[in-house]
Amino acid sequence: MLLDAQHAGYAVGAFNAENLEMVQAIVAAAEEARSPVIIQTTPSTLKYAPPEAFAGMARAIAERAAVPVAMHLDHGDSLALCARCFRAGYSSIMIDGSKLPLDGNIALSRSVAEMCHASGIPVEAELGEVGGKEDSTVSNGDHLTNPADAERFVSETGVDSLAVGIGTAHGVYKTAPHLDIGRLAEIRAVVSIPLVLHGASGLSDKDVRDCIARGICKVNFATELRQAFAGAVRKFFAGDADAFDPKKFGKPAREAVREQVLLRMATCGSVGRLA
Repeated sequence: MLLDAQHAGYAVGAFNAENLEMVQAIVAAAEEARSPVIIQTTPSTLKYAPPEAFAGMARAIAERAAVPVAMHLDHGDSLALCARCFRAGYSSIMIDGSKLPLDGNIALSRSVAEMCHASGIPVEAELGEVGGKEDSTVSNGDHLTNPADAERFVSETGVDSLAVGIGTAHGVYKTAPHLDIGRLAEIRAVVSIPLVLHGASGLSDKDVRDCIARGICKVNFATELRQAFAGAVRKFFAGDADAFDPKKFGKPAREAVREQVLLRMATCGSVGRLA
């Protein structure tokens, strides 16, 4: 998916799912948009329900979809969790060793890449830090990606895609972020594999597209999907406070997420990329 996006100059949206309704919404949007799509879960989400459960839901829905769907571990925080998701059937794995010193991050990322590549599973890693908080992932984001380190990191780990720190943050932006687009261009000049943008919820369409034009091939969205889901549920109960059937309030929540995913697929330029 990401190599096709890199070649054609667009990005694949990667959308975090917390439950069945969100998985359904993401795949429904992808089918409507004729777009490839990535569903992903964080370590915190996998404490709420195990990777086997999410992989099973995604597989059941993806097998019936008319578009390619990947299941991705977002911010894998240990070799053990990466291995468990790998065994559960995830088709893509991220290892996040960005809080480690460079040599430690390289060693951890290389070990995950070697494990996954034995079965043809691609691996994303992170160098530099994305600020803010997403579930259990917390960072001050002060450490942006060094282009020279990125060149060495990719060479020595063999990872398939690289998440870079250029000023984005997880969670809700309190002020407009300042993206270091020049740094992104410098990284692209020395790194040939697809680059990944985390913390895109709340970024303007222009910001996202500027990053895609400079080598970003995968864009992550999480917070705004949760906001859409929760907002729809609140609105439902405001109109029917006595409702109790989860299917009733799950339906408008699913629709709200589908609409948000469609908007972000358009931002990424992935709409209509499939015949």
